Amino acid sequence: MMHYGVWALTFLSVNLDFCLMLVFLLKKYRLWQVLLGYLLGNIILLTASFFVGKALTLFLPEWLLGFLGVLPIWLAFHDDDDTADRAGGSPVINVLVTYLAVCAGCNLSIFLPVLVGESMVHFVMILGFIGILTMLVVLIINQVAEIKAVQKQIAAHGERLMKICYVVIGLYVFWDSGLISHLIAFL
Repeated sequence: MMHYGVWALTFLSVNLDFCLMLVFLLKKYRLWQVLLGYLLGNIILLTASFFVGKALTLFLPEWLLGFLGVLPIWLAFHDDDDTADRAGGSPVINVLVTYLAVCAGCNLSIFLPVLVGESMVHFVMILGFIGILTMLVVLIINQVAEIKAVQKQIAAHGERLMKICYVVIGLYVFWDSGLISHLIAFL
């Protein structure tokens, strides 16, 4: 069953830190260039997460893969200040490389455990949903990028909110995979 609220929360929390980067990228490149580069990055990372998750399910039961919920929780308490080295070239490729450099580890760690139990049909639906969210985020950030009060609030509270979301996602993975019920039954 599709949990659009969980997918929206997952997408927003894992990309919250990149929203600030989007503000700068939108000032440097055209809207469509940022949109395309960011969309390609999300498609690449979601697809990688899905297929790695499918490979793991061939060898391990889904409830055991619930331990992957530790990854987003670990990320909540681990500071990772990667920055991308953007050389000249295509603006779309620069946005894509920036996104992959900044967000690949987090996105794979977050999306892999959440995608583990999904079918190919659900994955395609999720990919479409995340694609729409990606476009909406870029369009919204493009509109609010000039508002100083928004920039100030994200700078002040964005990190904490992102960490809370990571913990919630990790706990969701524990629950949704059946890990919690297996551990309770084991005790």
